[in-house]
Amino acid sequence: MKNAIYTITTLVLFLIFSTVAFANKTGVKIIAPEKATKGTEITIKIEVTHMGNTKGHYTDWVWVKVNGKEIKKWEYSPSNLPENQNFVVEFTIKAEENMEIIAEGNCNKHGSKGENKVTVKVE
Repeated sequence: MKNAIYTITTLVLFLIFSTVAFANKTGVKIIAPEKATKGTEITIKIEVTHMGNTKGHYTDWVWVKVNGKEIKKWEYSPSNLPENQNFVVEFTIKAEENMEIIAEGNCNKHGSKGENKVTVKVE
C-alpha cells in the first residue's frame, strides 16, 4: 500500500513540475503598425514574456527577421540578464516595401513558445 501511495505521489509531482517547465518558455509579441508610408521610419516593439530571469534560468536570445533576413538579435547571459522577466525591445526601420516581420525568443532551459509574425503594408 505504501508503495502505491509513493508511486502515485511521485507521478503527481512529476506531472505538476513538468507542466510548469513546459509552460515556462519564452514568448514574443510583435507590436507594429498595420500600414506605413513608403520612406518613413516606423518603430517595431517586441514584447518578451518569460517567468523569471535569474543567472540559471533566463531568456538567452531574441531575434527579428524582416522579409526573411535577420536584422536584430539581442543576446543575454548570466552576467547580462534582461531587465525584467517581461520586457520590451524595440528598433526603427525605414519602410521601403511590404514587410513580413517575424520574431522569436528563447529560454535557456525550456526553449521557445515559437515565432510571432505580422505584416506591415507599405503604401
